[in-house]
Amino acid sequence: MNLTELSFDQFEAEAARIGVNLPIEQTQAWATYEDTIPGRTQWGRAKIERDGETLALIAFADYETHGYHYLRAHHAPVWASAPTPEEESEALVAIRDYVRSRDKKVVFVRLSVASDAPECRPVLSTIPYDMTVVIDVTGGDEEILSRMKPRGRRDVRKALREAPVTCADETDRATADFSEYYAIMQETGARDGFEPAPMSDYEDMMRILGPSHVRLFAGRDPEGKVVTWSMDTISGTRGVRYYAGSSNATMRLHVTDKLLYFELCELGRLGCKDVDLMAIGSDFSPALMGLNEFKTKFCKEGGCQVAPDRDLPVRPLFYASLEKAKRLLDAKRGAGKDAAEKDAE
Repeated sequence: MNLTELSFDQFEAEAARIGVNLPIEQTQAWATYEDTIPGRTQWGRAKIERDGETLALIAFADYETHGYHYLRAHHAPVWASAPTPEEESEALVAIRDYVRSRDKKVVFVRLSVASDAPECRPVLSTIPYDMTVVIDVTGGDEEILSRMKPRGRRDVRKALREAPVTCADETDRATADFSEYYAIMQETGARDGFEPAPMSDYEDMMRILGPSHVRLFAGRDPEGKVVTWSMDTISGTRGVRYYAGSSNATMRLHVTDKLLYFELCELGRLGCKDVDLMAIGSDFSPALMGLNEFKTKFCKEGGCQVAPDRDLPVRPLFYASLEKAKRLLDAKRGAGKDAAEKDAE
């Protein structure tokens, strides 16, 4: 296998030719947005081919962090057909050689690899996942409801009857002023233990991608206050529930069930064939198990497998030093946690 560099126009034309739906992060629209984030620049895109046949497509962004550079290929390579483990390994070697020959400063590539390939290492940061929930949104509102598990249908029907919110597509409103939605995201982060990105990231995402690629849906209480919202990306016929936030005060009132059903129906009307809820837990990602109860009820099939993120070292010695530093940091954090727990006894 070998990689051939492409312009974005060639890249997207090749995707159409081989019949693949590019993830939003592999599109030119996303590249334009990501270029606004400090420390990130577009590095290039290529087709992976053998004997003149395009097997996969991959677009890279350069991430600079802690004084070194790595490449990020979100949800890529995008394969024309599911690869065998041997094909993945062959592609990984070709990617590594291509990157190494072109850019000496890149330490590793973070990309999506289904098999436990020997060329890769577990990611140094973030929580990768190998399972998600993808919901068929064709056929209209009742068809969408009928494809849910009994528990999902019950909760949605109860929400439609009782949840004290009015749901709407608020894309234009959120693009004009994101502050009230960001306040809910901050509340969600404080509750769930994460730090939201700066508000400007969400604002830039909506402004740059535009309403054809991103929609924001919200539920408002009887006083007109936002209590739950979600932001969905659209690429071709695939929607992805990218961000979501909800108020602590209404968590037990099924407002999120009502909003999710509303957005699934709306995305179907906008031309999406399916919607990815992004990430559930598994043996591979046990830290995400808390997501399963809510997300899996909306699809009879439950979860489906996806290729998780893995790191492909390009400079092995440098990468080994990063792994060592991570082990030392994890050990220090563990010792600190044990000491805190002992002090609390």
